[in-house]
Amino acid sequence: MARRPPGPRTFRARPASYAAAVITHRTASDADFEENRPRMFGIAYRMLGSAAEAEDTVQDAYLRWASADREEIEHPGAWLAKVVTNLCLNTLTSARVRREAYVGPWLPEPVLTGDGALGPLESAEQRDTVSMALLVLLEQLTPVERAVYVLREAFAYSHREIAEVLDLTEANCRQLYRRAAGKVAADRAAGARERRSAPDPERWRSLVETFMTAARGGDLARLEGLLTADVRFVSDGGGVVSAALRPILGREKVARFAIGVLKKFAGDLPVGVAEINGVPALLFGDTAVLLVEFENGLVSEVSTVLNPEKLEFLQRQLSHS
Repeated sequence: MARRPPGPRTFRARPASYAAAVITHRTASDADFEENRPRMFGIAYRMLGSAAEAEDTVQDAYLRWASADREEIEHPGAWLAKVVTNLCLNTLTSARVRREAYVGPWLPEPVLTGDGALGPLESAEQRDTVSMALLVLLEQLTPVERAVYVLREAFAYSHREIAEVLDLTEANCRQLYRRAAGKVAADRAAGARERRSAPDPERWRSLVETFMTAARGGDLARLEGLLTADVRFVSDGGGVVSAALRPILGREKVARFAIGVLKKFAGDLPVGVAEINGVPALLFGDTAVLLVEFENGLVSEVSTVLNPEKLEFLQRQLSHS
């Protein structure tokens, strides 16, 4: 008996409740992701020192999140933290090569921190984890050491939780943390740059206004009197704009350099103030960010980011604030 040819395929329509359930599940999943976005961005930025790369990392994490089987993800926050951390470890491997080829001193990309973009910064210890000085020191750590240090110091992860994120033993994570913390402490001691609290806002503003008045007025003698003997000036132009190719050291040299830099790059630009990387900073239009550190009422370090590529994220933040 001849077999009948198959007829056209028919599809059973899914009930409307199924579509509603899918939409609800997807919405809930997106809500889980958005809830954890600040933490993911905060981890990525501290590990990479780049807001642009941190954004790319969070986007890559979303692609993995979107294709994952959500029913197997018991704790979305832990799952996303693990994904972001491991993406950062991959990025740091290639980033180290780019850092070595960077023209002049490398500074992290400045980020507004008053809006919670990097997570809570309620204590001096939390603010320290996003400071320019610490992020530069973290460049000396291996990628895994940096991951352990960031998760422990900035987000108070337990060693057990860090072990789960990195697929390491808890004992290994403890050892990595001790090694990383020891390196940071040693680097700080060698550079005489201990963790310090910033002056209160009013005191800071008064000190900065005095510094700026002397520098813009070209008053070399007065400016030298405002600086510590071992003051340092670091400028990051990245080879895109003119900047010193190495840190400027010493009271007289820094005073002369500061006068020249402000005359060349600041000119008559309006000066704004914003919280950058956990401390007050000066904004010169969209051309430069200047951070001034004080020790006993004197300027101990000046850092300025001039590379326009490093200011793009900050400008987007400012346009939305």
